[in-house]
Amino acid sequence: MAFVLVVEDNDTLRAALVEVLGAGGHEVQAVASAEEALARIEDRLPELVLSDLRLPGMGGQGLLEAVKGRDPLVEVLMITAYGTVETAVAAMRAGAFDFLTKPVRMDHLQSKVEQALCVRRDRLALVRERERRQYLEAEVEAAFNEGQIVGRSPEMLALYRQIEKIAASPSSVLVSGESGTGKELVARAIHMRSPRREAPFVRVNCGALPAGVLESELFGHEKGAFTGATRQRRGRFELADGGTLFLDEISDIEPAVQVRLLRVLQEREFERVGGERTLHVDVRVIAATHSELRAEVAEGRFREDLFYRLYVIPLHLPPLRDRKEDIPLLADHFIERLCAAMGRPRIGLSTGALRLLTFYDWPGNVRELENALERALVLCEENQITEADLPFLRETRSATVPLPRGVVALNSALEELERAMLQRAMERAHGVKAEAARLLQIKPSALYYKLEKHGLL
Repeated sequence: MAFVLVVEDNDTLRAALVEVLGAGGHEVQAVASAEEALARIEDRLPELVLSDLRLPGMGGQGLLEAVKGRDPLVEVLMITAYGTVETAVAAMRAGAFDFLTKPVRMDHLQSKVEQALCVRRDRLALVRERERRQYLEAEVEAAFNEGQIVGRSPEMLALYRQIEKIAASPSSVLVSGESGTGKELVARAIHMRSPRREAPFVRVNCGALPAGVLESELFGHEKGAFTGATRQRRGRFELADGGTLFLDEISDIEPAVQVRLLRVLQEREFERVGGERTLHVDVRVIAATHSELRAEVAEGRFREDLFYRLYVIPLHLPPLRDRKEDIPLLADHFIERLCAAMGRPRIGLSTGALRLLTFYDWPGNVRELENALERALVLCEENQITEADLPFLRETRSATVPLPRGVVALNSALEELERAMLQRAMERAHGVKAEAARLLQIKPSALYYKLEKHGLL
């Protein structure tokens, strides 16, 4: 069934068209002029317009051009008693699907209507597929740019096992952790290991948008739904259909939006802002928060029923200060990536610099570590980052910092970093030891010794 708008100034013919199309199972509305048709379209966009070419006022040709300007996907069938080649060509050039002459054969009309609606469905599917591909391409690029989750601490190994277990499930996931711990990377890892990995991974930062804007961003809107809504816009739920929607900073959602979000999670359906048609989606929701949602529920700022809809599978990311044994690996990972982005040779990290990185508590977590290394690389003038390149860490370091949990001695951390650097160099050199030695700026004999020491030969 489709919504068809009939525009015909002849009362008898207009009634006949409505009766025939209604009998065919379509929802039909009818008006007598182009001006009435445009007013009706502002309220609700039809899938097909069936219009007389010779109308009072702006005429059928003007209406055709206005409809196509409003939405090119609306199909238009023209009817006239003056079926000349010239009028047919003009209508087709303006975007009409076809051209029918009076007296209209109703069986012929029904056939043309079904053809037009079939073409519209195909065109709409192509547009949606194009939008989905654009999202997928953007997400693939982001995945390459952002790299992977890095860490071998017991906390991170446990997290990896959880991700592998839950990836295949369609259940909602709530990822908690301080800002900068990598909640989005975890959400992406779940998506990429799930059966939905070929579909879009769509992100929304709920804390960055006011309630009215967020509602439109999530659910889309119809033209004229609010000031500035000059066209119909699909929301993130529609764009994520078949895939995963990542809602970051979920605790910042206003109560009115919480109600709509709860309905989508329960019923898998919603309406666009300003719209009447109910849309159905198949989306896995992964939400993230840096705050304690249970406390938000207790304070009445977050709906309890929505909390339990999101809190099906909870995941918690530890702060970097609780997994400092991962700092050497993370530092090596970021230095390699940042050097490549800056177009400069791979450089090392001095013992003193690693000591500073390991002793610092990183309130900004992994994100702060990456930013600190980027700043150090900009300042660095040697072939390695030294303490002098990390003055902002030396200034904040306590004089009596305890040995970080999980690190028995500095030597063990340096051994881990050396092994990781050797492995990366061999990978980049495709196993050619002379090239790996050149990348590490050491002699081939030293490389052989180190490879043998770490069991990498």
